[in-house]
Amino acid sequence: MSVSTSLFDAAANGLDERDRAIVLATQAGLPLVPDPWGAVGGPLGMAADEVRVRMQRMVETGVIRRIAAVPNHYRLGYVANGMSVWDVDDAHVERLGREIAAVPGVSHCYRRPRHLPEWPYNLFVMLHGHERQEVERQAEALRERLGDACRDHRILYSSRILKKTGLRLGRRPVPPR
Repeated sequence: MSVSTSLFDAAANGLDERDRAIVLATQAGLPLVPDPWGAVGGPLGMAADEVRVRMQRMVETGVIRRIAAVPNHYRLGYVANGMSVWDVDDAHVERLGREIAAVPGVSHCYRRPRHLPEWPYNLFVMLHGHERQEVERQAEALRERLGDACRDHRILYSSRILKKTGLRLGRRPVPPR
């Protein structure tokens, strides 16, 4: 399980040292055990319910963006991973982006600024398949769904696996005695 955190100033977000300890303990992920809240809380001297409640509050306030399972697509056999980039009419990109994000098989969907004239694409959609033809079929289905609002698209296939991590907080230095 992955815990994605946003850059934050603890004092500005109403976080105390216990919240910070939870963030530090979970930033590499939640333990895959029957009681992850208890496994996190035990070494911190907190009950499982306290950890769960504090983490829920941090999600609600935006300190933690999400708590989700993050599958390793390669281990699951999805080796044809393609970031499809789309040139979608700005008047329709928000609505269509929400529709595309809800399509099964789409793991990421977001809007990005264009960088004309070299880069006209403003909608990015990650697709996964066992082979490239599967990804291309998914992209064609998206193309049909985008209709006349789509002017162009490309699929950028992964060429290597990069280690992905989110923001990591450093431990506070211990002041000299």
